[in-house]
Amino acid sequence: MGGGEQKFRLQVEGGKVSDVAGREDSDAPAAKTRVVEFTTPRSKLIEEANQAIRTDLRDYPRALAAYDALRGDPEALAHWDMANYITMRKLGYNDHGRVHAFITGAAGMAITELLLEGGVRTDIMESGVGDADDVFLTVILGTMLHDIGNQIHRVGHEAHGVALALPILDRIMTPLYPDPFKRVKVRSFILGAINCHDLNPAPLTMEGGIVAVADGTDITKGRGRKAFSLGSVDIHSISALAVDQVVIERGRDKPVLISVTMNNSGGIFQVEEILAPKVIRTPMRRFVDLRATTRPEGEEQILSRVRLDGDHFVMDLESGAQVEVEVMDTQKQVQQAVANNLGISSETR
Repeated sequence: MGGGEQKFRLQVEGGKVSDVAGREDSDAPAAKTRVVEFTTPRSKLIEEANQAIRTDLRDYPRALAAYDALRGDPEALAHWDMANYITMRKLGYNDHGRVHAFITGAAGMAITELLLEGGVRTDIMESGVGDADDVFLTVILGTMLHDIGNQIHRVGHEAHGVALALPILDRIMTPLYPDPFKRVKVRSFILGAINCHDLNPAPLTMEGGIVAVADGTDITKGRGRKAFSLGSVDIHSISALAVDQVVIERGRDKPVLISVTMNNSGGIFQVEEILAPKVIRTPMRRFVDLRATTRPEGEEQILSRVRLDGDHFVMDLESGAQVEVEVMDTQKQVQQAVANNLGISSETR
């Protein structure tokens, strides 16, 4: 592990995506910064994320070998392209293809490293199934394959993704895990993460929580601009344009701090609907601080800062007042309504 602060940053400002990932090592004079022009081909952004991932995996040979096999796998490449075609062209959603896969992969690596540096033992470790190398392998394969089920349909895409990922995982993992007993155990964590990344149902493992939260961090206008340009003008695309930057770094009180910077308070929709539920409804809840702030320039400000406290947002208003509101977790509300109608409890026993 690197000895210094490690962070992941996705920033969009003036048409640029900056600092896809940076690492400050104890033997380096300063943090390394990677800048990607949003107007350049998407291959440039993918390559920046690729370099960030490879840097994070340099001490984990099995995970690095799995990643290299995945990023060149023709089946995986086709899955990403077709998932993106369905979500963007047919549904008008934001990017769910290769760019999203690589960005969430880089975010997942940063979160995993911060957790392990903070002394957190994930479920693969606690169960005795594997070590840190297996954890990184699980997270990189889980993050990069989590959305491939969208090519069949958005509805049920999590389960579709599990079925589509199985042959890829077996092809990649068999040479890396000669012992089928261990291979199947590690694979179960990856399949669980894919199945639970959208909180339907919520993940039970730390690895699944990392994949879900990494997915939730890809909310900047770099992702939403394409959907907007294709004519998808709704709260999702508009609010995504209001998010300039997401930074994942070491927290003060918890291992991970996720900071969201908005150019407009409309971006709070992205934080509340997408990112916050993936923090509070996963095992990551105890280990992640979430903050959102608006830039002082821009529209007349209403909010100056928002922070997640348990399952509530605490909002600091420009007037100096403070407001506390419950996170509107729509998926949880739907599940509760169905359970109520059936006369059963929606809580997992």
